[in-house]
Amino acid sequence: MKTLLIIEDDLLLGEGLLSLFESNGYRCNWVQESTEVEEYWYQADLVILDRQLSDGDSLRHLATWSLLKAIPVIVLTAKVETEQKVEGLLAGAKDYVTKPFVYEELLARVISQLRPLGEVTLKYASIEIHLSRREAQYENKVVQLKPKEFQLLVLLIQNQGRVFHRDELLNKVWGYQAFPSTRTIDNHILRLRTKFPVLNIETHRGVGYRLLESLS
Repeated sequence: MKTLLIIEDDLLLGEGLLSLFESNGYRCNWVQESTEVEEYWYQADLVILDRQLSDGDSLRHLATWSLLKAIPVIVLTAKVETEQKVEGLLAGAKDYVTKPFVYEELLARVISQLRPLGEVTLKYASIEIHLSRREAQYENKVVQLKPKEFQLLVLLIQNQGRVFHRDELLNKVWGYQAFPSTRTIDNHILRLRTKFPVLNIETHRGVGYRLLESLS
């Protein structure tokens, strides 16, 4: 479980942020004064930082706090001018969100900042592909795929709506050095359709295939 440190002196907003993140599975510490920050900074995986605290602009402390432990900081503030945003980012913040804001967007930004490097997820209808793990799921169940099936699935989902000639698919997935017949593509498309019934793959006779864009 990830731990967030919320630095916010507005009582109502602080309670709202606490409720948002705890209901989404995060452990939270909430402080209202800059003098309380150091005690909790070591425990945190990410910081939500209000700029306007009772003792002034919190950015003046950010460099010192960051020396304690390097963690992502999202500034949350009513300071909306471009130069103020630049100031916050140059001071060490990873992201800058201005008030008023949408809770769902802030949550998404937290998730993005805490995502391990290289972790990318592709989605198509009820299919999820985790690239770093080379794992495909259909309706939340892992589907076993051969390496070329996985590569072909990724290529189609990354290029929804595009018609691929069979030869192009062979070149992109199998490469020029190992050049099987175009029947290989047909067999792999058939297996993908069987394993993922929601894949809306059009056959373009005499040409190749196109994955229609997902509506969900």
